[in-house]
Amino acid sequence: MLLDINAIQKILPHRYPFLLVDGIEEMERLKRIVGIKNVTINEGFFQGHFPGKPIMPGVLIIEAMAQTGGLLLLQEVPDRDKKLIYFVAIDNARFRRPVVPGDQLRLEVNVLAWRGTFCKLEGRATVQGELAAEATLMCKTVDWDAAQAPAAAPAEKAP
Repeated sequence: MLLDINAIQKILPHRYPFLLVDGIEEMERLKRIVGIKNVTINEGFFQGHFPGKPIMPGVLIIEAMAQTGGLLLLQEVPDRDKKLIYFVAIDNARFRRPVVPGDQLRLEVNVLAWRGTFCKLEGRATVQGELAAEATLMCKTVDWDAAQAPAAAPAEKAP
């Protein structure tokens, strides 16, 4: 294991219950990364998705891919403790098989393009060599301080 959970937490800002990467097995700087997510029945989302038939939500599989890619990207970002990586688009997402408690997701993420603060990634999640999900992810690096949500504009009164 190249990075364990302690090393991951030094890079990613995510924490339980939303940290969805348990380890990094492979990494090629600026090119690719392979992460692991151990899926257990103790995950909070299984309480409601679905009672008696627990299936990991597809959006969380995509999020696990994104966090894995974020680990690769943040290592190249100066002052990474002052930065966040935001999703800006998800394309071509496909879900091929359910992911259930006891599965180990292998999250393979490749950099397709990286220009300035924008990056395009290709992600694949497999279980025992079988494709579970795939997607193209686009993200943007932002300053932590600028990442605050803008205040809501006052509502206009109807004429």
